[in-house]
Amino acid sequence: MGIALGSIDKSKEYEIAAGVKLVKENAKAQFDETIELSMNLGVDPRHADQNVRGVIDLPNGTGKSIRVGVFAKGDKAEEAINAGADVVGADDLADEVQKGKINFDRCIATPDMMPVVGKLGKILGPRGMMPNPKLGSVTQDVSAAIKSAKGGQVEYRVEKAGIVHAGVGKASFSEEALLENVRTLVDAVNKARPSGVKGTYIKRISLSSTMGPGVVLDISSALAE
Repeated sequence: MGIALGSIDKSKEYEIAAGVKLVKENAKAQFDETIELSMNLGVDPRHADQNVRGVIDLPNGTGKSIRVGVFAKGDKAEEAINAGADVVGADDLADEVQKGKINFDRCIATPDMMPVVGKLGKILGPRGMMPNPKLGSVTQDVSAAIKSAKGGQVEYRVEKAGIVHAGVGKASFSEEALLENVRTLVDAVNKARPSGVKGTYIKRISLSSTMGPGVVLDISSALAE
């Protein structure tokens, strides 16, 4: 283990392909570790015009099994069940959430359900689960939203310290698949640069596995196509 850890120079910024290779090689746990990307941004999320948030479909998926909850009634509830939603309901599902029973990782709602879902803001909001029209999670096309959520869609949002982090795959992925996913997420966050940002936008990019050491990536190589 000492040799593996020693292979990473903490003071060095690695070209993106080399960084991905090192992180994958150092994922030595007995389970399939998640590979996570962190980006330090020159933004102050307290200002509305410096908020960074969006969703992106990773070309090679996340390797993670996502449980999807859908607030819908009638035909739309049936459509959600047929599309593979894990939990479907209306007021009954809202009651469960109020009691702290949240058996899903992502939440989708039809527009007519938002008066009900809106009352759950204090519970779903802090967990990053509140349905949002801009993110495609408040929609009439519930089957497409479920498919995206289960197929490798990643939601990213900047936290108080100006950091965005998200899973970009598993250690079992090929280096090529991880590299493609990393580039896709970096590109999405770069394009989401708020107009209110002055100075350097992307300050640092690092990659790590669940149990392994982190690697700092060279920003220019991560942004290059």
